[in-house]
Amino acid sequence: MPSEHRRWETLQALKNSRKGKINFDPLWSERGEDILAGCKETLSLSPHSGVVLERLGSLALQTSSFLDSSTRDSSPGLLEETLASVSSSGSFADLENRPATLSASPSLKNDRELAVNDEETDESPEADVSRASDQTSPPAISLLSPKAMETAGRIIRFKEEQREKAKLALRLRQETQEKLVVSVASAESEQLKRFEELMELKQRQEFQSMRDMMDRETKESLGRQEKLKEEQQHRKKILNLRLREAEQQRLREAELERQRQTDGRERVRALNTIQEEVLQLNQLLEPSTQTGTELPPASLSSYCARGNQLCSQVSEVVRKTAEGDFPSMEDMNVAERALHEMRALIRLIQEEAAKAQEKKKKDQQQEEERRKQVELQAQQEVQRKAEQAAKEKAQRKGLQNSAEDVTRKWYRELQEAAAQCAQSFEQLNSPKDAQTKKLKLELQKASSIPVSQISSNSGSQLREIFDKIDKLLSGRGVVSGGKSVSTSQHPQGLDFVSYKLAEKFVKQGEEEVASHHEAAFPIAVVASGIWELHPRVGDLILAHLHKKCPYTVPHYPPMKDGTPVEEYQRILGYRVDDSGVEGQDSFLKRMSGMIRLYAAVIQLRWPYGSKQGSVPHGLNHGWRWLAQMLNMEPLADITATLLFDFLEVCGNALMKQYQAQFWKVILLLKEEYFSRIEAVTSTGQMGSVIRLKQFLETSLQSRQISPPKGQLSSSFWRS
Repeated sequence: MPSEHRRWETLQALKNSRKGKINFDPLWSERGEDILAGCKETLSLSPHSGVVLERLGSLALQTSSFLDSSTRDSSPGLLEETLASVSSSGSFADLENRPATLSASPSLKNDRELAVNDEETDESPEADVSRASDQTSPPAISLLSPKAMETAGRIIRFKEEQREKAKLALRLRQETQEKLVVSVASAESEQLKRFEELMELKQRQEFQSMRDMMDRETKESLGRQEKLKEEQQHRKKILNLRLREAEQQRLREAELERQRQTDGRERVRALNTIQEEVLQLNQLLEPSTQTGTELPPASLSSYCARGNQLCSQVSEVVRKTAEGDFPSMEDMNVAERALHEMRALIRLIQEEAAKAQEKKKKDQQQEEERRKQVELQAQQEVQRKAEQAAKEKAQRKGLQNSAEDVTRKWYRELQEAAAQCAQSFEQLNSPKDAQTKKLKLELQKASSIPVSQISSNSGSQLREIFDKIDKLLSGRGVVSGGKSVSTSQHPQGLDFVSYKLAEKFVKQGEEEVASHHEAAFPIAVVASGIWELHPRVGDLILAHLHKKCPYTVPHYPPMKDGTPVEEYQRILGYRVDDSGVEGQDSFLKRMSGMIRLYAAVIQLRWPYGSKQGSVPHGLNHGWRWLAQMLNMEPLADITATLLFDFLEVCGNALMKQYQAQFWKVILLLKEEYFSRIEAVTSTGQMGSVIRLKQFLETSLQSRQISPPKGQLSSSFWRS
């Protein structure tokens, strides 16, 4: 540890020496100077570098003692020059040849104390350099020891490292100071900004408060002005009302006076009419007019006397009005009572005369009836025998296998009308130019989109859809897809829209009603309203419905010779495509939707239409359909399904309309026709048969059929 301490002191002494402060110029090569140009001047060691001599070998100690004895009386700086010369020359032989004198250096102890004092007083390298520059440059001493040269090099490197560390520490300190100054300055500037913002905020708040106060005062003044204006207008209105009431009162009084005069004149005319009628009726009571009635003379005289009294009462009332006054209501009541009594007298005379004549006729007819009774009994016997024979023949033959001739004729006429309509717009249906094709698409959208939007959300929405369809069929323009379109834009536009609209209504029953049974009522009420205003559309709806569901006729199309099976299935209502014929469940679902739509149409009427005309397709058609279904042989699965769906939707309306006759038909269906349905139904098709049976049993047991679900109520049309 002592050696470490001395090494540190040695390094400190070397640090403070002039040799440690040699300046090196890195630009020497650019100026063409020698590399040792800055080191040629005489170097000298600090007085503190004596510590170095203690570390030198024995040769260094001898040199030190030699210098001490030879240069004792010399100046203290001579030792530094000697050491510098030794370090620069590298041998003591050169030292003896130099003429310069060396002065003895102080003792090592004094050197160390002086080094410590120098470190305390001046630690900066610049002070050492200034102090070294003040000293006189002694003669150079050449030292021969390589260790001394290595030590000098290490001292230089150490000095450079310390200088770099000092520069780095100084730079870091300066940067720290600059950062501190910047942070302090930024903090101060931020505080100044906050202060300015605070002051600005206060100014804005004061300005806003003053402006709010001015606004409040302005509003209050405007409010007072408005209040005064309202009071003035109110007073003006009151005055106008009073003036108007006074004028109306005057007009009412004048109108009452005119009305009184008019009523008085009317009463006078009515009184004259009553008097004229009483006199005419009194003439009928005269015996001369009752010669052929065969009434007794006493009755005729009493009737005539009472008629004269009534004529006197009426004449008395007329005499009062002849003085210029109008007859009062009491006078009119007296006259009217006299007229009514006179009419009653005439009626009694006529009744008595009729009774007398009736008695005479009865006497004549009794003889004739007794004569005809024998003939009537014979005719009844013949008719009874004919009816019995007809019943026995019907029982032997059974029910029909097809619809009646009238029904089939009606079915063919509807299909021909639909085919003619489709043929009439062939040019529009197959357009050749782009404009006609665009018009066709717009008309098709305008006719199909409103029908697709029909729902039971609200009555107002349903009315808007109906008005839109009605406008389209009436030739007026409607907006569809943001564009205005009308059937008048093409000669075949009305036929095309009517056909497509009817087709869309039936398609909604085939798809929407089949999936959601309650949707039948809003669709049916719109279809019924359109049918009432545009009968041709209704016929097309029936044609499309009969074509897709022939059971709505009802009609079971027979299979003709040469007809392919797939074509016949298509005629029966099945969907046939490349994948084959649709399944039975899908077929029954579609037929159910269409029969439910038909059952809803025949019982509904558009509530905003004309109530004077008859329903275009009413309940009588539903009664005809039900009767014809029961007159035809049932089909497996389809007959039970259609009867159940039809009665569930339309049964309540038919019950209210036909009452006892309806229950007779239901009883016939339950007791006689249902057994025929069960006979043609297989085990796997009993679902629809069971539903129909439960419906019939429940209806007959309760003698009531519940209204169908989804029926539109009166509150719906107010929504």
